[in-house]
Amino acid sequence: MRWPRFTRRRSHADQGEGGLARDRARMVAEQLEARGISDPELLRAFSTVERHAFVDEREPYGDHALPVGAGQTISQPYIVARMTQVGQPNGGWQDAGVLEVGTGSGYQAAILAELGANVISIERLDELADGARQRLRQAGYPQVEVVVGDGTEGWPTGGPYRSILVTAGGPSVPQPLLGQLDPDGGRLVMPVGSREHQFLTLVERHGSDLRSTELEPVVFVPLIGKFGVHAH
Repeated sequence: MRWPRFTRRRSHADQGEGGLARDRARMVAEQLEARGISDPELLRAFSTVERHAFVDEREPYGDHALPVGAGQTISQPYIVARMTQVGQPNGGWQDAGVLEVGTGSGYQAAILAELGANVISIERLDELADGARQRLRQAGYPQVEVVVGDGTEGWPTGGPYRSILVTAGGPSVPQPLLGQLDPDGGRLVMPVGSREHQFLTLVERHGSDLRSTELEPVVFVPLIGKFGVHAH
């Protein structure tokens, strides 16, 4: 009798720290630098933060989005870098008040914390928020404040924010988020459009004036909430 062949799924432990470090360096070189991400501090952050600490998948440094549970995903590394690059406030990230909408696994928040930002990250799902807090703490970023709530309503007590990064897509930018954006040059980045066709969009606020710029096509999970997409 021939037994069926079984291939064991390779874990992070199987790869070893050396292999993961090489994968991370390759990610930075081939997925970020090769696509025009050139800011030295941003590249340093992506070289430092261990993406494999925030996902359970076999190829944590692959050029693609990955599931993080509860029907949510972590964006491919380039998109995380692009959003961070575009959302950088005037004066840089150091000590800047930042709101992230959609914590997921906590990877984007870790990148922002590594850059020196003061991060509040809001997640609507308790299970993801709990997991992200644990991962962030274990990765060395306990200063990130993860809160549970409707991200489309923002988190007014922490505002105004120099930067707001929204990691889910909706038909328009929620008005509460625009209201919590720093009027002195605050920057908001969000995928805007239908479920199938979205553009990464930058909104800059100067006083009561808002300037919106479409950047590139993307597809994100829906931004569910009172001022976003209604859950079924």
